[in-house]
Amino acid sequence: MGFFTGFAPTGSKAPTTSAATRSVILSNTSSAATPHSSQIASLRSTAGGGRINKSRKLIPQQLPGSSSDDGQPLPTHFEEVKTEEFTGAAELGSKSKLTPRRLIIIITPTNARDPHQGVNLRRLANTLRLVPPPVLWVVVEHMESPSGKENEVSEMLRSTGMMYRHLEYRENFTAAEAEVELEHQRNLALKHLERHRLSGIVHFAGIHNVYDLDFFDELREIE
Repeated sequence: MGFFTGFAPTGSKAPTTSAATRSVILSNTSSAATPHSSQIASLRSTAGGGRINKSRKLIPQQLPGSSSDDGQPLPTHFEEVKTEEFTGAAELGSKSKLTPRRLIIIITPTNARDPHQGVNLRRLANTLRLVPPPVLWVVVEHMESPSGKENEVSEMLRSTGMMYRHLEYRENFTAAEAEVELEHQRNLALKHLERHRLSGIVHFAGIHNVYDLDFFDELREIE
């Protein structure tokens, strides 16, 4: 009876991959990593009347020492590249030009015989201060007012911070001639504007009037 003795190998070689197999693996990796044309996105957005064309695409980058069996470099990672192109600059520049507001000239005849003259003038002043400039307020009154009235009106006008003209006249009118005096005050203000060549949209505002601020925006639209 015979015996066979032997020793099994202590180690084994790692399984080898044929060149054809490596070629298949590399080709599949390359085709999966290469960006397709459908991956390129084109975005458009509008900003201030101009148009910005944005495009994004993936650019393959090669790491040192990476190549396939046939010597072709393998794309190992991708870098996203963004490009922007601005168009319509001339159109944007034309729209960005600001149109200056037209001057509004408010003419307010007033009379010292009105017991609520100061209160009504302050109320009207608070309204006019909310109107976007430029606004010129022309206040017309009789020069020979009761004591202290002249200073009260002048101080009130200075406290408003607005552009104003304070006109006074010496002609005397009775209470029965209120309408005649009103016309005289308006004509005096118009002559002042003509003398100083002040151009704008003129509105006669009584001290008892109440206004909506949208009214003054509509005034500026008058041709």
